[in-house]
Amino acid sequence: MAALPVELYWRVCYTVVVSVNIDSRVVAPGSDEFVEDAWQLKERINSQEGVLKQRYEFFTDAYRRSTVHCYLQDDELVGFAAVRRDGYILFLAVSTEFRGQGIGKRLVARVAEDHDSVTCHARTSNENALEFYEHLGFETKRRINGYYEDGGDAYYLKLGDDSGIADRISEFVRR
Repeated sequence: MAALPVELYWRVCYTVVVSVNIDSRVVAPGSDEFVEDAWQLKERINSQEGVLKQRYEFFTDAYRRSTVHCYLQDDELVGFAAVRRDGYILFLAVSTEFRGQGIGKRLVARVAEDHDSVTCHARTSNENALEFYEHLGFETKRRINGYYEDGGDAYYLKLGDDSGIADRISEFVRR
């Protein structure tokens, strides 16, 4: 697996000024740790933005099968990324109160440490997510009509191509 160079990882993950103490944890596949907190965070975002529309059973099953990178403040979940073994991000969510503090970038950087490429789907109407992923250097590989259970369309996005994921992250850091 390709790992980010230590200096690059440090810049991506630790140069963000955060006014509060944020702890990170990794939840191994098969664990329920933080699953209910993650569901509640996802549901708050869904009610505010109309995205992350998964059903409870689908969400909890996928969560339990994933490695989940979590960020917490005072033991409250403020962001998480649930990732399959192949580097596919199933869910990425950051509490609206904590956006703009680099938590999403740090979550993607954590995933990129362990995988040669990072992929995900994003709803074509989710402009915030699409801007976020584009800013990090993800490329749209294809559009999938009717991808979501409610009939919504998605883009399949990928970070890491012929130039390698470390180079892509390096480009992001220089921006």
